[in-house]
Amino acid sequence: MKLPITLSLVGLLSLQACATARPPDELLQARAAMQRAQQGPASRYALVDLHTAQQSLASAEQAYASSPRSPEVRDLSYVALRRAELAGVRGETAEAVARQSELDAQRQQAVAQNLVNTQAALATARAEQSQTREQLERERLARADAERRANAAMESLRRVAAVREEQRGTVITLSGEVLFASGESVLLPIAQQRLDEVAAALQAQGSRHLVVEGHTDARGNPADNERLSLARAHAVRNYLVTRGIDASTITAVGAGASRPVADNTTAEGRANNRRVEIVVSPSNETRNATAPTEHPPVASR
Repeated sequence: MKLPITLSLVGLLSLQACATARPPDELLQARAAMQRAQQGPASRYALVDLHTAQQSLASAEQAYASSPRSPEVRDLSYVALRRAELAGVRGETAEAVARQSELDAQRQQAVAQNLVNTQAALATARAEQSQTREQLERERLARADAERRANAAMESLRRVAAVREEQRGTVITLSGEVLFASGESVLLPIAQQRLDEVAAALQAQGSRHLVVEGHTDARGNPADNERLSLARAHAVRNYLVTRGIDASTITAVGAGASRPVADNTTAEGRANNRRVEIVVSPSNETRNATAPTEHPPVASR
């Protein structure tokens, strides 16, 4: 704020007076206080108080110009000093209040934003939790359906083959007389129908390692029996592969007459020993295995 023209004139008179008399300390202090007030927050926040102080200082300067040694100069300078200091204090106070208000507003804005962010995070968490529950429910239903289909397939399999549980896994036994003609390792038409149901049941059980074992009775040469049993195991293995079973999960083994399940001295016992067993591993781990080289079939056993 500009000082009145009269103050400027007073200033000129003051300069003239300075040549004859040193200003009193009160006037010097008032001038310094006024300069501080004008350069501080009072110029923005305490304009009325600053204007009043300027007017008081102008009166003191005018008195000094008129009568430098007059006691009135000290009195007016003291009043101007106090009003300049008051303007400075009120300016600083008003600035502090404004700054605090700004900080409060920022804090409230931050709190509001944090609340919005928290609500958004909770909404996202609820949505994810809902999706997780839905996913878990879908997986539960899928497992239940897979288990139902696997049980149904196994039940269907029990109608065409003997199924038993052993420590080595689930053993599916197919009669050799149903699968092959005497002395042959080529699958009969009825054998293909049986193996279709076996393949469907195995696929419903999921990925497992399978061992296809060929067995014969004790008649004939042991080496020939082993070759024939291996050839028949390969025939079953290869057919299962054509029905969608992963070839890397199936091993063909020829056991010959080494593991009989019945008495080889009777016709019925020998018939039971001529069989193919499919052993389903109890573990879900699929193990790669290389099947032995197939030998050509030999005489019936």
